[in-house]
Amino acid sequence: MSEILKDKVILITGAGGGIGRDLALAAGRAGAAVVVNDIGASLKGDRENAGAAQSVVKEIEAAGGQAIANAGSVSDPDAAKQMVDDAVGAFGRLDAVINNAGILRDGFFHKMTYEDFDAVIKVHLYGAFNVSRAAADQFRAQESGAIINMTSTSGLIGNLAQANYSAAKMGITALSKSMALDLKRWNVTSNCIAPFAWSRMTSAIKVDSPEQAERVKKLQEMSPAKIAPLAVYLASDAGRDVTGQIFTCRNNELFVMSQSRPLRSVHRSEGWTPETVADHAMPALKAGFVPLDVSADVFHWDPV
Repeated sequence: MSEILKDKVILITGAGGGIGRDLALAAGRAGAAVVVNDIGASLKGDRENAGAAQSVVKEIEAAGGQAIANAGSVSDPDAAKQMVDDAVGAFGRLDAVINNAGILRDGFFHKMTYEDFDAVIKVHLYGAFNVSRAAADQFRAQESGAIINMTSTSGLIGNLAQANYSAAKMGITALSKSMALDLKRWNVTSNCIAPFAWSRMTSAIKVDSPEQAERVKKLQEMSPAKIAPLAVYLASDAGRDVTGQIFTCRNNELFVMSQSRPLRSVHRSEGWTPETVADHAMPALKAGFVPLDVSADVFHWDPV
């Protein structure tokens, strides 16, 4: 059994089920003491199972590990601070945070309500900020720490009917990079993982074509447990030199994703007019245009 996280303390949000549960179990098996956070919410964010976090704690303890439960909402900054206080109070320190909590309220943009946009942003983006900000004070005092943020190819690449979720997940990647830059002097790392796994969230993917149905069938073969090794590594001392990166985990494949950089340029010494933009700039830049594709168009081969 790996002990790569021996004597480490890890806070994992949204760890009462799905990917978060597997992350928590893997961290416990690797020797970490785990703060299992989960409000016991439905996929849309409504509280429905107050014992979700405690159930995972029992699994970790049954396997010989240490864990405590926390049922606070990541969207509440005071609750996020309490998560960190619980970790330090129970185990004396906090070494890593995995921002995994999330909800879905899918819908086409022209039908999306303010409430559904706001709720998803609050949990994903504000949640990642709240928990990371609370942990940052502890990490700075220790001069060490790791932040692991769950993003999605829905944001990195695109997806239909997920404007709120995509915006939140793309925002998390920018937040993660900023945290990596700002906290580097205290030896704190910040990275993203875009997971491919069959979970409560992916089970809500709209299936409106035979191609999409086949895609979902392949997704169902990918266990949330496949995400855990990368997350555990990033939380460990072995990953302390890796920061500011975006990774994707797809069954047995690991990818490092590109980040926005200039692709092509065009220059006109006398400046531009709308007409020269049309006649010169756009034809010259067109070869660098990114197609209007979705995640399935980019990851078009079967998971291996």
